[in-house]
Amino acid sequence: MTIGIVGSGAMGAGIAQVVAQAGHPVRLFDQDAAALARATAGLAATLGKLAEKGKLTPEVAAATKARISPAASLGELAGCGLVLEAIVEKLEAKQQLFRELEVVVGEECLLATNTSSLSVTAIAAACQQPERCVGIHFFNPAPVLPLVEVVAAAQTRPGLADEVRTLVQSWGKRPVLAQDTPGFIVNRVARPFYGEALRILEEGLADIATIDWALTELGGFRMGPFALMDFIGHDVNFRVTEAVFAAFFFDPRYRPSFRQQQLLLAGYLGCKTGRGFYDYASGAVPPTPTRDAVLGQRLVQRVLAMLINEAADALYLGVASAADLETAMTAGVNYPKGLLAWANELGPAHVLATLDGLFAEYHDPRYRASPLLRRLARTHQLFELA
Repeated sequence: MTIGIVGSGAMGAGIAQVVAQAGHPVRLFDQDAAALARATAGLAATLGKLAEKGKLTPEVAAATKARISPAASLGELAGCGLVLEAIVEKLEAKQQLFRELEVVVGEECLLATNTSSLSVTAIAAACQQPERCVGIHFFNPAPVLPLVEVVAAAQTRPGLADEVRTLVQSWGKRPVLAQDTPGFIVNRVARPFYGEALRILEEGLADIATIDWALTELGGFRMGPFALMDFIGHDVNFRVTEAVFAAFFFDPRYRPSFRQQQLLLAGYLGCKTGRGFYDYASGAVPPTPTRDAVLGQRLVQRVLAMLINEAADALYLGVASAADLETAMTAGVNYPKGLLAWANELGPAHVLATLDGLFAEYHDPRYRASPLLRRLARTHQLFELA
């Protein structure tokens, strides 16, 4: 099957590499001819480096490169069996693209969106045949990160998401099925990692370096929330939080932070600009954390309780299966263990007590416990992970 990719930025080019390495002929299109030329040259260079490092044989690298061809127009995607868009994250732009693609491709061609924060249902609604539309959400960089979220729109024909999951698995990825709800799995469940850390900072309970130290050294996370936000970029991370908050009808659980918004407004976007929560200038001295084990454990328990509660609520509301929730958070964002398994280790009653304690102190609905977590704590049961 020939696969079309629309959008030749880092994500589109990365996806093209993934599917070409899996053996598919790829037609890569971008309305910016110069960007397309850069992407094509960049892919050739990347494959060459992979061959030099021994990660691909010269034969595989050459065959992969040969499978990727630039398309001068959308019309050249006519013979594709699947077209996946990775263009700007704007609903109107994606809807217009799908309208144009429907005129070009055959009736059996699947249309997929790589959106990370928009409704797949809303994108599909622009189509005459919305039942063939589906979300295939890669994580950046696509050739490296294994997780892919497969998202069925309200209109997607029954069984298509499962078929796409099998296809994505054949690409060497770890696909999970998610309902078309804001943030899907990862961008929904991970929000408290940032949001609660920011809340702790704004309350003055601990500084940036101490919170990051606690979550990495005591919690086992690979990066602390502030270092990770700087790495992602506040132009990306804040906008995703903002989008999820609005999509959930301004649920306080997803409320953005004024502190992070200030960085965005100042242009302090993190690593990419040399300044964010941390100073990345040459010679800058990193702040020293307060290595207080008691304080650190309190911070970890607070953030972890919020993460577990979000995963429990996603399971309760049918966003994804327990197994896919666990896979998403370990394979997608490298959490040290699945959040539901973590809850079982701590005991649902312990997690609930942490949340209820926070609610009693703040009377903020962001700390309301998931009904599923409360039920398991009351009946002394654990989360079923299979």
